[in-house]
Amino acid sequence: MSIRLAVFDCDGTLVDSQANICAAMERAFAALGLPAPPRPAIRAIVGLSLVEAMALLAPALPPATHVALADTYKAIFRGMREDGELDAEPLYDGLVAALDVLAADGWRFGVATGKSDRGLAHVLAMHGLADRFVTLQTADRHPSKPDPAMLRAAMARAGALPHMTAMIGDTTFDMAMARAAGVRAVGVTWGYHREEALWRAGADTIAHRCADLAGCVAA
Repeated sequence: MSIRLAVFDCDGTLVDSQANICAAMERAFAALGLPAPPRPAIRAIVGLSLVEAMALLAPALPPATHVALADTYKAIFRGMREDGELDAEPLYDGLVAALDVLAADGWRFGVATGKSDRGLAHVLAMHGLADRFVTLQTADRHPSKPDPAMLRAAMARAGALPHMTAMIGDTTFDMAMARAAGVRAVGVTWGYHREEALWRAGADTIAHRCADLAGCVAA
């Protein structure tokens, strides 16, 4: 029997983490004496690996500064977690129920995220979701989205074929990654990129509520 695999993005798809990401990004730029990007710009790069995100946020700066910003961001975010400064990163309404419906229909789950291993593990443990996922792919071990490496690794780990796999995400990076990997691209509108941008990036279908996911992944 073929494995059906639903791979989820994390930030903006499973959890709403924008408050922490924006705060840490503003602190990182300030630590290097740089003006922080506006929050809409920060939200727009969520999902990319950090160096790639910094290059988009500050294209006039040299690559070495992008690396320094990424390293500073990671240190600041880790410090915020250790000091108990992180805001709650709530699951989106109806997400657990949607996972239950999909699991009952035989779907297995993975994650493909720009988060680190540590950051993803923290989020999944906080919400009691760690046991739900058979494969976890992060920026620690793969090129940034939209490179398809994370999806290819997820399918290999789960034993799933592209035509039986769906990528679920809120950004154009997720849709482009799905296209590059040859899997179904399912956009969601409760995250950080606009619906029309998801369509332009190659979404096969769009979910407006978590309750829509079961129909979208299998359509």
